[in-house]
Amino acid sequence: MTDQRGGAVDESCVLTEGPWTHRFVGANGSRFHVVEAGTGPMVLFLHGFPEYWWAWHQMLPAVADAGFRAVAVDLRGYGASDKPPRGYDGYTLAADIAGLIRALGERSATIVGSGLGGMVAWTVASFHPSLVRRLVVLGAPHPLRLRAAIFADPRGQFAASTPALKFQLPRYEHVLTRDGAAGVDEILRRWGGPRWVAGPEFAAYSERCREAMRIPQAAFCALEGYRWAFRSLLRLHGYRFVRLMQKPLSTPTLQLHGALDAASLPRTALGSGRYVVAPYEWRLLDGVGHFPHLETPDLVLGEILRWAKS
Repeated sequence: MTDQRGGAVDESCVLTEGPWTHRFVGANGSRFHVVEAGTGPMVLFLHGFPEYWWAWHQMLPAVADAGFRAVAVDLRGYGASDKPPRGYDGYTLAADIAGLIRALGERSATIVGSGLGGMVAWTVASFHPSLVRRLVVLGAPHPLRLRAAIFADPRGQFAASTPALKFQLPRYEHVLTRDGAAGVDEILRRWGGPRWVAGPEFAAYSERCREAMRIPQAAFCALEGYRWAFRSLLRLHGYRFVRLMQKPLSTPTLQLHGALDAASLPRTALGSGRYVVAPYEWRLLDGVGHFPHLETPDLVLGEILRWAKS
């Protein structure tokens, strides 16, 4: 249900029908919208910003066909999930996913996270290692690598992070959702690889993300995660988070990164393996930007299945 003037929309706009089932699941004190297909060991997909579960619509049926229970979730504050005014810190977002794995009746899952969802995935594997069987991270450096690079690489990662710095401005969500959320399209174009942005599927994908960001409170909630990430740099809360994240990961981890990623630079992401003591692989994807799951879905699907089965 869309407002023709480009105003607010109803959250039913994200309940797209397809070869999957929509469910609402309670976890960590909130209600989450999940989309699932297939049976078998669970592969849990975490979307990035400015996306929602639809980021994985190509992956869900394909991963289900390969013998897995494929589940995509709208993260706290996005899509049709609850939008509480707080809880967008790293601790709570990780606890959301840990609670969701248990609420879905699983003892562990392979987690696949992209962008912001990749940062959450690193944190879940660090804070709740027994729940994460395998980890696949797309377009997301380890959170400590990102923090270090923002300070140490002013012309590189700090400059690349300027859109997120704008998110610190009070009421910036109104700028993001202005003109039918034109700001969402701008971010997708800036961060996406040129082949994908110029391709036939970009406009329709951008339109879906713009619509989902106009659900009441979604833009505010989406920006709160970025606001916490920057505010926590100067707070005790953030110092504790850094200390906890320094514990090496015992989860086998596959890291896929676009060579043209303009949001998280490849050189920022490259050193993430130092935080993993389990089997670890790094793969740089030529000609790909910040959204490998959309820009080169067949390659990403093959890598996810290889890692989940190994």
